[in-house]
Amino acid sequence: MLKNNYYIILLVVFVSVSTQAQDIFITNTQNRDFVSLNGKWKYVLDPYQTGGMGGMPVYKNYIPKDKSDRVEYGFNNGKTLWVPGSWNTQHPELTYFEGNIWYRRTFDKEDLSEDNRYFVHIGAANYRTTVTFNGEVLGSHEGGFTPFSFEITDLIKKEDNFLIIGVDNTRADDNIPSKVADWFNHGGIIRDVKLIETPSTFINNYFISLDASTLDQRTKQIKGNLELNGSSMPKQAQLIIPELRVNQDIAINPDGTAEFNALTKGMELWSPKNPKLYEVTLVAGKDTIRDQIGFRTIEIQEKQIVLNGKPIFLKGICLHDENPLRKDRANAIEDAELVLGWAQELGCNFIRLAHYPHQENIVRLADKLGILLWEELPLYWGIQWDNPEVLEKAKKQYTEMIDRDFNRASTVIWSIANETASIPDRNNFLGELADYIRSIDDTRLLSAAIKKDQELDGHPDSVYTYNDPLIEKLDIISINEYLGWYGGAPEETRKKSFEFGFEKPVIVSEFGGGALQGFYGDKRTRWSEEFQEYLYQESLAMFDKIDGLSGMAPWILVDFMSPLRQLPGVQDGWNRKGLISEKGRKKKAFFVLQKYYDKK
Repeated sequence: MLKNNYYIILLVVFVSVSTQAQDIFITNTQNRDFVSLNGKWKYVLDPYQTGGMGGMPVYKNYIPKDKSDRVEYGFNNGKTLWVPGSWNTQHPELTYFEGNIWYRRTFDKEDLSEDNRYFVHIGAANYRTTVTFNGEVLGSHEGGFTPFSFEITDLIKKEDNFLIIGVDNTRADDNIPSKVADWFNHGGIIRDVKLIETPSTFINNYFISLDASTLDQRTKQIKGNLELNGSSMPKQAQLIIPELRVNQDIAINPDGTAEFNALTKGMELWSPKNPKLYEVTLVAGKDTIRDQIGFRTIEIQEKQIVLNGKPIFLKGICLHDENPLRKDRANAIEDAELVLGWAQELGCNFIRLAHYPHQENIVRLADKLGILLWEELPLYWGIQWDNPEVLEKAKKQYTEMIDRDFNRASTVIWSIANETASIPDRNNFLGELADYIRSIDDTRLLSAAIKKDQELDGHPDSVYTYNDPLIEKLDIISINEYLGWYGGAPEETRKKSFEFGFEKPVIVSEFGGGALQGFYGDKRTRWSEEFQEYLYQESLAMFDKIDGLSGMAPWILVDFMSPLRQLPGVQDGWNRKGLISEKGRKKKAFFVLQKYYDKK
């Protein structure tokens, strides 16, 4: 009895000390001084989520002192996991594992400087993460797709440092996403881990964009905000953009914040046809940070999406953040190059990054290639709309995503939900979230994938109507429509038309159907490439009739992993709606959409 009580006390104490707030947000980690901590990490399985074994907290890294010492776990002789990476794909016994795994990485840092500060930065870990260093709990983070950092300046040593990170991917009703989602629950440290070194006072965040009011002026203006972190603030910083002849001093407030404006000369606007990026340098005290930033405007004019003052049709596709060839969560620039290369071959100028924040590499590469992006949180099936704590989680995760990607010209749409029913609690939740997002970023458009009214009242009309009150909060009406796949035959699309209760542009944010690559039949044979091809032909003709159609993003570029899809011999754990198979082979529907986009 005493033994059982001890374990309970250990768990309670561990949870209580590992709920500290995130230490600090650090943006643009790719262009800072850092040491990569990626590679093989030792791990300890913690399926009962106790945080300790044999009465010993795992994060203390206990090692037997002699042959009689009792230690009931161990990293040294244990198995390894690659970081970054999904644990589910690295060992067969972890394929569907949900629970807690503790990772350990040891390292030396011989060139420590007393004048600098040190941070552990994690690009993302799914879902709840506890970070410890040299036997001390630094804090915890919730959310499987956004970055976080903890300071270790007072703990780091020249030798024998040990970083132990516990990751728990257990699904729960009050998570974002909730308990059920149609994609694989990749557990673990899924993105880069870095040891970041900064001056004692440094630039931790900044927000730089084109002042839209100067779009039509010959001399355009840049506007921005700056955030410094440290105990002693310089009186001013500098903004330097040589190509635009900008070299401007910025007054720093005592709290380390600043607002600024800068006039430019000869600015080229960023667009898919001209993805121009400028080398931007910020200097504050001893800290210098560089970034590559494009300048553009995005707005709505009546029923059109307007980029840099000109209407644009978004030729898009949806995408999950996986490398299907490796059967793993995407985490490297090579993964981004693979899928964006496919998207460009398809003729896309737009990608919906579904249904959660993707790796930063893909957003930065989209900047370079001129691909517009839709980004979103997994506010999806089963969200607890009446739970104020879940709303606060959504705000926090959105803040982290916006902080990371604000300076990326490619990101033009924030989406706040996917396929959610219009009920009062949901409307209040998403309405408040929409207002919050606009309060921290007014440079982008807001949307959500909306359901048609007929799904709410069961009315099988030939005219689909959309009057969700949430649309009032949005810039764009986005709809998911699977007629011909979920109900009806593809030719029934010819009878359908669409009416919207709001005068706004429309994006078809999802449509499509499944096909097993290499399975052939006639156009009525479900799962054949011919069926998917026929469905695309009919669906595109249907959507072309929409008044105000401004873009589309069919579901989906490539087959992706999902435990909900288990039809033997066809799905086998894969959602088959991709235009490309998990082996990289294109299906017939790929070329239907390619031809359609070529004419747009």
